[in-house]
Amino acid sequence: MTDFWIILTGCLVAVSCSLLGCFLVLRRMAMIGDAISHAVLPGIVVAFLLSGSRESLPMLVGAGLLGVFATFLIEFLHRRVRLQSDAAIGITFTWLFALGIILISLFAGQVDLDQDCVLYGEIAYVPIDLLFSPIGTNLGPRAVWVMGSVLLIIIFFIVTSYKELVITTFDPAFALSIGYAVALWHYLLMGVVSLTTVAAFESVGAILVVAFLIVPAATAYLLTHHLKTMLWLSCVIGVAATVLGYALAVWLNGSITGAIATVSGVIFGAVAVGKHLEKRNAARAYANKQPTSVPA
Repeated sequence: MTDFWIILTGCLVAVSCSLLGCFLVLRRMAMIGDAISHAVLPGIVVAFLLSGSRESLPMLVGAGLLGVFATFLIEFLHRRVRLQSDAAIGITFTWLFALGIILISLFAGQVDLDQDCVLYGEIAYVPIDLLFSPIGTNLGPRAVWVMGSVLLIIIFFIVTSYKELVITTFDPAFALSIGYAVALWHYLLMGVVSLTTVAAFESVGAILVVAFLIVPAATAYLLTHHLKTMLWLSCVIGVAATVLGYALAVWLNGSITGAIATVSGVIFGAVAVGKHLEKRNAARAYANKQPTSVPA
């Protein structure tokens, strides 16, 4: 049963991150997940100092607020200060991450917290963090309920806002000209990304969250030019990486998170090589069909 809960949690995180990752990849904002996962550190520390508790709810609230603030700051630096988006992301997450480390070092005697436990959650511990009903009934791992709820929110958001997300992703200038609030939809998407990142990295760690936000979507992008197909493919790739990665970790008796991220990279590499060979063969076939010139 332990294996089932670990794989189920990984699949829920994979599907949640892959769906959002498709829009991030298409918007050329793939590294926003990495920025948010590091930028939330000061929010977690402040939440602990104010609440005096390491319960999930105050941590999620503090991290979520900092995640939203980070997206606002990135957009401000990009739009107002005229920085390139990658530079804005780099400045924001390094500054906030450094601030979080400073807070930890200053309050080391009061805060039973360190950056390793914040950033590198361990999916193997999911089956022992259980959720109980008011009458004491074991409802299963807390992470499954949290990520299941987050996945439902993501599906509802995409289904009800699909048209707006598509037009603001592919042609924001046209969307603005016909009256769409492009900035609003950007912040709504970033807010959902922040929620997903914060909810997921407590269980699986920031490394796996970033991998799931980028790699399955990037792999699906190489395989199709249709957004709906890309969404489905990214979910399938994320689930496959979870199952195969867990099997690899058990076989090697190694890190589950590292194995899943590694398998994700291997899948992407195999697809990239396959597409390269396909294009090269198509170019050769086209060249062979061309008539050879005969000198007069």
